[in-house]
Amino acid sequence: MPPAIETRNLTKVYRSGRFSRPVKALDSLNLRVEPGEIFGFLGANGAGKTTTIKLLLRLSFPTSGEAYLLGHKIPHTASRARIGYLPENPYFYDYATPEELLNLYADIFGMPKDLRERRIGETLERVRMTQWRKTPLRNFSKGMVQRVGVAQALLNDPDLLLLDEPTSGLDPVGRAEMRDLIQDLREQGKTVFLNSHLLSEIENICDRVAILRRGELARQGTLNELLSVFGYEVVADHAPEPLAEKLRDRGLETLHANGRMTVLLKDPGDIRPVVEQVFAHNATLLKVAPQRERLEDLFLTVEGEGETRLESGPGSANEEGP
Repeated sequence: MPPAIETRNLTKVYRSGRFSRPVKALDSLNLRVEPGEIFGFLGANGAGKTTTIKLLLRLSFPTSGEAYLLGHKIPHTASRARIGYLPENPYFYDYATPEELLNLYADIFGMPKDLRERRIGETLERVRMTQWRKTPLRNFSKGMVQRVGVAQALLNDPDLLLLDEPTSGLDPVGRAEMRDLIQDLREQGKTVFLNSHLLSEIENICDRVAILRRGELARQGTLNELLSVFGYEVVADHAPEPLAEKLRDRGLETLHANGRMTVLLKDPGDIRPVVEQVFAHNATLLKVAPQRERLEDLFLTVEGEGETRLESGPGSANEEGP
């Protein structure tokens, strides 16, 4: 099966005038997104994320390089019917209702009447907007408009969704619902290309991520590959104080309060002996987990590397692009 998205040395250079200095917004991007995965696309403002999405959707044209969607080389039109797109700031005619708006998009897709009625009902239900289907969008909050934008992205039952800041304007409940929806799409075999500044959301749901820095691909891989492990945590409940003291005597960092015990380990070889002691003292084992670097920490490290390159001299890094 071909990748859902593939770019080969994709490059975009902007020139605002004949004598102006060119700005390289995207520099030889080589990206591969597999079918059925949630892929997080990260970068600071101006890193080239939106430029990449515009190139993939043929809203802008590359200076060099090539890209493929669902196995078809852009600008081949065969894949377009199988793509859903949510822009960062969706704008719709605000006198239209969600139902009218989705009917317009159904016309664009050439959906027959019976199918469009079913799909409009299904998508509005999925984004919790059924009760407002006949309410003009001018009466909606930003979060409600965002939900309508997600509904239009889902209308054609796409195989690939490109979501640019899908949780923008949503409250915590809305973000949780959006997270569940994206994970449900993965369960259906859909591919989700997700651009977000909410790194905690990316860390919770993405299979793989890529980090752009000043138009260049700085990191790409699974979170397990990218986030280093610096220790391990064993958590137990109903743990007696003598157990905690015994582990402290062995030089292990142990926290104990109200029967809850947390043991922080640096050596993975200590995990089994600690767990055996938990069971031997009739405590309840709650968790054994690695302590990883946070995605936010990795992101800041990548940005710091970029600053170091800039300080090393002129021409050592690209100018920040759109």
